Amino acid sequence: MAVERWSPFSPALERWEPFRGLSDIQSEMNRLFDSFFGRTPRVGASMDRAWAPVVDMYETKDELVVSAELPGVREKDIELAISGDVLTLKGERTQVNEVKEDSYYRVERHFGKFERAVPLPFPVQADKVKAVFRDGVLEVRLPKAEEIKPKEIKIEVQ
Repeated sequence: MAVERWSPFSPALERWEPFRGLSDIQSEMNRLFDSFFGRTPRVGASMDRAWAPVVDMYETKDELVVSAELPGVREKDIELAISGDVLTLKGERTQVNEVKEDSYYRVERHFGKFERAVPLPFPVQADKVKAVFRDGVLEVRLPKAEEIKPKEIKIEVQ
């Protein structure tokens, strides 16, 4: 066994940094989630990759409101359907200008087909759903089913 004398300027010894590996773990987790949600460009892949629009959902007294961001998507390229307790949003965003892949410096926008299934938290009246598409945002208003609306009960005094 060899004993080496420690020197503060020795290049053989590295300074111990306890959190050095955390950034590697963080970047690996980001890569894992990005690839799961279709956000990472694959090497040699075409520009058509899967993506999913972001969705907000909130409840009012009489309805459920779902808003989906769909920038660059035309109204005619959107399909909306309700099956049981799931709202399904399908469509496609096409790339308008044709540029060779090797001419790009950065590609962050996603093009291609998308599909998003949103589970509804309670029953709705599917025949009375209204959808409005304005400024790249689709707003879907789903009226609550009558049986789940709160009913006021009058108390009689005797």
